[in-house]
Amino acid sequence: MGFNEAQTQAIQHTDGPCLVLAGPGSGKTLTIVNRVKYLIEKQKVRPEEILVVTFTRFAAAEMKSRLCLVMGKRDLPVTVGTFHGIYYGILKWAYRMNQENILSETEKYQILRGVINKERMEIFDEEDFIQDIAAEIGKVKNNRIPLEEFVSEKCSADAFRNIYRNYEQHRKELKKIDFDDMLVLCYELFRSRPDVLAQWQKKFRYVLIDEFQDINRIQYDVIRMLAQPENNLFVVGDDDQAIYGFRGADSELMLGFGKDFPNAKQILLGMNYRSTANIVQNSLKLIENNVERYSKKLEANREGGSCLHIQEVKDPVEEAEYVLEEIQKCKENGIKEEEIAILFRVHTDARAVVEAMVERKIPFQMKEHLPNIYEHFIAKDIMAYFRLATGARHRQDFLQIMNRPKRYLGRDSVAGAKVSFEDMRKFYCDKDWMIDRIDQFEWDVKMLMKMAPYAAIQYIRKRIGYDDFLKEYAFTHQINRSDLNEVLAEIEEAAKAFSSVEEWFAHVEEYTETLKVKEKERNRPRPGVRLMTIHASKGLEFKQVFLIAANEGRIPYQKAKTDKEIEEERRLFYVAMTRAKDFLKICYVKIKNGKEVTPSRFVDELLKS
Repeated sequence: MGFNEAQTQAIQHTDGPCLVLAGPGSGKTLTIVNRVKYLIEKQKVRPEEILVVTFTRFAAAEMKSRLCLVMGKRDLPVTVGTFHGIYYGILKWAYRMNQENILSETEKYQILRGVINKERMEIFDEEDFIQDIAAEIGKVKNNRIPLEEFVSEKCSADAFRNIYRNYEQHRKELKKIDFDDMLVLCYELFRSRPDVLAQWQKKFRYVLIDEFQDINRIQYDVIRMLAQPENNLFVVGDDDQAIYGFRGADSELMLGFGKDFPNAKQILLGMNYRSTANIVQNSLKLIENNVERYSKKLEANREGGSCLHIQEVKDPVEEAEYVLEEIQKCKENGIKEEEIAILFRVHTDARAVVEAMVERKIPFQMKEHLPNIYEHFIAKDIMAYFRLATGARHRQDFLQIMNRPKRYLGRDSVAGAKVSFEDMRKFYCDKDWMIDRIDQFEWDVKMLMKMAPYAAIQYIRKRIGYDDFLKEYAFTHQINRSDLNEVLAEIEEAAKAFSSVEEWFAHVEEYTETLKVKEKERNRPRPGVRLMTIHASKGLEFKQVFLIAANEGRIPYQKAKTDKEIEEERRLFYVAMTRAKDFLKICYVKIKNGKEVTPSRFVDELLKS
């Protein structure tokens, strides 16, 4: 196939540093593999002197496959791999390491699970929490941050330090290194052994890096050392798609490339072959509000297209109904379900859509683990209250909620598998004030018997005092109270649709089972609408994209306060918009969990004439 002028310029770049700014859908992989071909065929560079670095094994496999194809199905000894894979190869050579020295992800999570359990923390979704803590441990290592200076976003400072130190102790006892240690050890090896560094510099004379905007400090420092003295460093990326700051990626490294390499050539791949002109123009209108970025003139290869559609809806339930109706229209117009994506910033924002899809039996696929809100301890507390209200008297239900809120009831008062309020009164027969508490507890449970789920949850919150319990719980566990309030409000909002507790329980069971099935199917592509966070959508494309919950506090997320954080949130919105090939619909709600909310400032930026 032919190349445009910018692609040709990038492909034919030979020696010295080069920064390629690759806009969405601009053919960056095509450019990288054809530059490798050009180096080998035209510049007579030996294949084994070329190193191509990607960020994921999937991207590395695709790059190898594409390279093999353009080279006439010849499998040449070009080294293509991830940062971790390349650095592990160097450590393997230097220290005679093998697979037994590497801590697998399974082992890593087993250690973290044990360490975290010792901290006795209430956790909504264990898998999510462990992944987040693992990412924060990586952040400390990759950016060489002193442990005492690191501030965790997932737990208290003391808890994080305990987890980190205990994790490191277990890892060292096993005489193993994790993936992040590979980067640190490689950096230390090159710093302490110039002779070893010189050998690898001689081996890899040409270094190409994909998705350069996602690089972190330690990866960059090692690559800079490796590229010397010739500095044949060819980096490709888009600073406007730098969205992994929370993982330790540092977009400023790309923005500062010209300072580190003053003689670097800069090329813009500005032709978007993916999206229609309307989508490209609107996404540019948004991202140009960022200050810290390379200025780019981007164009669409495809003219016109449908106008950007921004939809205001009443609440998440109406939003779900709107999206499902639009999906039906897409199908009627010949668009396959797997060519449709529903994107969201925060996992919990998918709840109403997923519940509606489960109810209507619409097939869908989840790209990542979706936490089940009904497995949160708050949902389990409400279920325990509801079970007592239906007449069940299991000891476990009493243990779950008898001190939520505080009633000062002891475990000894609920002996045996089945428990009655009368048994509890007998246990405290000499304490009138405790009898009063048990009487009130029983009265509250009787009141719940007469109520629909939504009203019952309101009663639990206000009359029984569960809101006060959460306030105290957040304080004693040093966690954000608003996070707990949001979960409770979500559960309450979802309960509105059900007229009886039995109906609600049936729904919770069906929803939970569906998520379990989808979890098993995650890595087996099947027909169905694609649901994923915006982060997970990066690098993908769909005919029709729905971006839901485009509200202040969701995107930009409520924890984003600084200019730098807001700019990353805007880049995230930009990534969501540029996943769309033909149609893009953005939705925002007016009411969320009973409170009025405003559209995202990014929606306002798009609506400005």
